Amino acid sequence: MKLIFIYGAPAVGKLTVSNEIARRTDFKVFHNHLSIDCIEPVFEFGTKSFWKLVHLIRLETIKEAARANQNLIYTFCYAKDEDDAHVAKITKLVETNGGEVCFVLLVCEKDELEKRVLEESRRKFGKVDNLKILREILEKYDLFSPVPERESLIIDNTTLSPEATARKIIEHYRLGKIIG
Repeated sequence: MKLIFIYGAPAVGKLTVSNEIARRTDFKVFHNHLSIDCIEPVFEFGTKSFWKLVHLIRLETIKEAARANQNLIYTFCYAKDEDDAHVAKITKLVETNGGEVCFVLLVCEKDELEKRVLEESRRKFGKVDNLKILREILEKYDLFSPVPERESLIIDNTTLSPEATARKIIEHYRLGKIIG
């Protein structure tokens, strides 16, 4: 099992690129908003109970995918230092179950992030969709540093299409038979 762990700032294209990889390979997409959307109707966003269950869903889903040998793409908005424990848990779950974690950091210029964050497609998943919140997040967290102690493929997709970005990831990590 391979876990493609795609991370980066809001609006960098994590889900769009993930869907393109899935379209071309046998990988399934488990994006970070699936767990959020599941819990938010029950517990208010940001509460202790909310985050407890979101993390539990993420960890258990990835662990079961590793056990079942299901190739998976996981998207995450990694904040340096803040999320190191989560990354370590994910990595341990996958590797303990015989899998491999392949990290991909997507980055793009701030002006482009500000254009992308306003796209209509972001509202469907309740993602950050306004400049004020994006700017607050970018100021508060370091979302552009690679995960420590692990190699990450770093791709600046400011001017790359999702298809070209996906192709780079597929080729770099040799993700097997390309379907499309």
